[in-house]
Amino acid sequence: MPKKSDLLARSALLVCFLTLSFAVFAQRTVTGRVTTKANQPIQGATVQVKGSTTVTITGTDGQYSIKVPAGKQSLVFSVIGYEVVEMPVSKNDISVSLSEATSQLSEVLVTGYSAQRKKDITGAVSVVKVSDLVSVPSGSAETQLQGRASGVTVTSSGQPGDGASVRIRGFGSITAGNSPLYIVDGVPLTNLGDLNSNDIETIQVLKDAAAASQYGSRAGNGVLVITTKRGKSGQVRVTYDAYYGMQTRGKGFDLLDPQGNADLTWLAYKNSGQLVGGNPQHPQYGNGPTPVLPDYLLAGSLSGVKAGNPAADPSKYFLNLADPNSSYLIVPANKAGTNWYNEVFSAQPLMNHNLGMSGGSDRSRYYLGVNYFDQKGTVMTTFYKRYSLRANSEFNIKDKIRIGENMQLSYSNNIKIGNQSEGNEISLSYRIQPIVPVYDIAGNFGGQKGAGLGNALNPVAYRVRAKDNRNNDYKIIGNVYAEVDFLRHFTARTSFGGEQYMNTYWWYGFKTYENSENNSTNEYNEGSSQSRSWTWTNQISYKNTFNDKHTVSALAGVEAIDSWGRYMHAKRLGYFVDDPNFRSLNTGSGVQTNDGGPYARRKLFSIFAKAAYAFNDKYLVDATIRRDGSSVFGEANRYGIFPAASVGWRISNEDFMKDVKWITDLKLRASWGQMGNQNINPDNAFSTFGGGLGSSYYDLGGTSNSALQGFQQQRIGNPNGKWETNTTANLGFDGTFMKGRLEIILDLYSKKTKDLLFVPPLISTTQGTASAPAVNIASMENKGVDLGITYRGTMQNGLQYNLTGTFTTYTNKITGLAEGVDYFDDGGYRQGSFARNAIGHPVSAFYGYKVIGFFADASDVSKSPTQQDAAPGRYKYADINGDNKITDADRTFIGNPNPSFTYGLNVNLTYKSFDLGAFFYGVAGKDVVNYTSWWTDYFSSFQGAKSKAALYDAWTPTNQNARLPIVENSSNFSNQQVFNSSLIENGSYLRLKTLILGYTFGKKSLGRSGIDKLRIYVQAANLFTVTKYRGLDPEFVGGDTAFGIDYGNYPNQKQFLFGVNVGF
Repeated sequence: MPKKSDLLARSALLVCFLTLSFAVFAQRTVTGRVTTKANQPIQGATVQVKGSTTVTITGTDGQYSIKVPAGKQSLVFSVIGYEVVEMPVSKNDISVSLSEATSQLSEVLVTGYSAQRKKDITGAVSVVKVSDLVSVPSGSAETQLQGRASGVTVTSSGQPGDGASVRIRGFGSITAGNSPLYIVDGVPLTNLGDLNSNDIETIQVLKDAAAASQYGSRAGNGVLVITTKRGKSGQVRVTYDAYYGMQTRGKGFDLLDPQGNADLTWLAYKNSGQLVGGNPQHPQYGNGPTPVLPDYLLAGSLSGVKAGNPAADPSKYFLNLADPNSSYLIVPANKAGTNWYNEVFSAQPLMNHNLGMSGGSDRSRYYLGVNYFDQKGTVMTTFYKRYSLRANSEFNIKDKIRIGENMQLSYSNNIKIGNQSEGNEISLSYRIQPIVPVYDIAGNFGGQKGAGLGNALNPVAYRVRAKDNRNNDYKIIGNVYAEVDFLRHFTARTSFGGEQYMNTYWWYGFKTYENSENNSTNEYNEGSSQSRSWTWTNQISYKNTFNDKHTVSALAGVEAIDSWGRYMHAKRLGYFVDDPNFRSLNTGSGVQTNDGGPYARRKLFSIFAKAAYAFNDKYLVDATIRRDGSSVFGEANRYGIFPAASVGWRISNEDFMKDVKWITDLKLRASWGQMGNQNINPDNAFSTFGGGLGSSYYDLGGTSNSALQGFQQQRIGNPNGKWETNTTANLGFDGTFMKGRLEIILDLYSKKTKDLLFVPPLISTTQGTASAPAVNIASMENKGVDLGITYRGTMQNGLQYNLTGTFTTYTNKITGLAEGVDYFDDGGYRQGSFARNAIGHPVSAFYGYKVIGFFADASDVSKSPTQQDAAPGRYKYADINGDNKITDADRTFIGNPNPSFTYGLNVNLTYKSFDLGAFFYGVAGKDVVNYTSWWTDYFSSFQGAKSKAALYDAWTPTNQNARLPIVENSSNFSNQQVFNSSLIENGSYLRLKTLILGYTFGKKSLGRSGIDKLRIYVQAANLFTVTKYRGLDPEFVGGDTAFGIDYGNYPNQKQFLFGVNVGF
């Protein structure tokens, strides 16, 4: 008979067995398939029982299988780039089709070392829609970012191959740069040069410390996190995207014709009292009551002559390139006028061809992208040509082990002009006089060698001679990685990547003969540079949900970065022939000079950690910390710690909000944190010594021919330098309203930066000839608002619309410089500095004399504050300090190039098979310096081409409301010799960046062609710009402490294109 204890044990076992059996029986196995709206399988999608830790991943065919506990349950389907879908479990077969993400709040984002839903993010993150990005015809992904994300200010030129100035939430540094950090597939880059935007899958902009501090000392200016396209399981899919079009040259400057220039010259000479025998006298226009245009500007002698003059006999023409001064040149006068702008600029083509291929199985996936981009510049012989290849792949070694790689190879050839320069070809097109022809009587280049024509160069000659120059870039960017899932909730990841860059260039300088200031010898220059960097990141992440309400995620990792490089340059003079095939460093007759060396090495070692907690999908807390050690600082301050924390409250999930039906999702968030900047000269911490013939060689033997080399200090080191640190506070909300039709994302922020690196002035006895170091003594603050709004819907007639707007505003203020230093100046050239960076004012604020009108007459001069060179018709300046005299103390702040706000509006309409898209971008409240007008509006600014306003809208006793002062042949304090507010213009503008009309063919019309998708479109870019600015383009780049100045900018031009999108 069994004992009582045995019966109890057997009974307990029976109960446990029955309980377990019931639990197993109560579970159901749900299977199904996850696809796109086009019925393509999605591999790697996450399928999770809502509120639990039960998760599975779809296979290569999009199929999944998951066990679901009994009771009322829901499955959540998510994958990066698609809307999250939640389905109640009402049957055992549940298949879903996911839409590409349109709601930013439900999208899954890669935000650095991890991915999470946008609706769960408590930091300030902007999402860029890649399809909008590639709709802008440009070879620069940075330029394509303009207006697409709130809080991001992008400024670019029209020069092919130029990047853009990208600023996130204003300025954070004075000398250590303000560009953001770019992370492409986990690899840090300093710019997006040569990245093919067609290969991009997602872009996130991390703006505050809570979002970006995971990158520590490199995140002070914000971070752009970019992932490139991945392969998807299923059948092979091939896409071909291309466009071809033309760029117009636009409208040039409104300048006088040759007779107008001559008349202006006579007026200037008369007003200045420069008369000979009662009339002006000029080597080209003669000596009479009115100027007479010559027939020849140059005929042996430098003065103009009339036709029939023996000096203009063509048989006398002789050009000796070996000795241009012995030449006899004959240059005819172009009395109709040479339109130099039209000679330099012309309509030119651009094209882009992109081929993509992706596919895979349940064990492997791949993406292959090939791109060819070719843009001829509207400035002659400028161009940007790029070839790129991208190969991304991933393999499942086992169910929980994945390995992969991302790689891009690119080659580009980019010939540019020196943009933003008073001596570039654009500036020369308004500086050279229109009476000068492009060519002389023999077909050689004409120029301003004749007397009285100024010193500008022939810009056509400049560009023709540069046509064989080359500038080649070669890049390899990529990484390899491995991931292992273990202990159910953990994932370990290692990634090793980097960038290899090499540049080679050569250019040739010709002897010149046509100018008033010629090159007496030719020269050949050749050089190369290379740099490489690697990044090794190792991390472990954890994610789990407890009791269906508590979700915890965490990651920790280490990262090492190393970068270095070298450069070399050589030059040789004296080539007896200019044939491009003869140019090399071996064929010149002059002494070869060489230069080269290493770039200072940079190393960074980091430890980082991040944790996030969510309760009931309602209360969110995140914390991040990173410790960086950088080789650019001395031992005392080599390491820096950068913490951040943020909280979020999904108020829409509260019980008291259930009856507010028009709110779909509403989250309030707040963050605080610190980020850093270590972008300084790696040698800043060290004192360096060197020698030079003129400064440290000593004749110790006293023989005058036995100098011995000595050494002197070249740089004063600062071993106590440390990180620039900015502290950011952010308040924001993310809201979805009206059942998802309306989305609003709003952020208010304050960013205070301390320990800014600044080079203080040192007394000469301390510094000597050595350069001073950067010291952590300055500070700055930015405050602003970021706003993004999206509204979408469908009308009853089937018209679908999607409107997206961005709004960005910030105020910037320098709050401290060195002890005893209240400001430093920058920018400018012939009038002194344009910009003053001063405590209490924004960076690059314009500083000069404020013009309050013109002196009306002698009486007005006598009763006004004393002013140097004051005279009727000249500028009258404001007496700022009220001491009744105009001095340097009366200079004041006269403009601000930081805009009051920038904005973008994207409009997309779809009706049946037609789609229409328009994108507007605008800048408001921005002042600019039109330095080009200094050359064209004032006669005394060299003897070049002049504007019509210089003759027809200048002060006279009967025209006292003119725009310009009296015309005169003198440069003085009261006209254009010093910087004043007359050069300040309103740089605000509204531009239609893109306008696209497309048509997508239906599947019936494609038949059995094998084509899955076919769309054709026509597009116009930069179709119009509304602005009061008188220059070529109100958008131009500049330095961080002297921007908003138009020295001669390569303008953005109109583009007209035809394109096609094909899918197989």
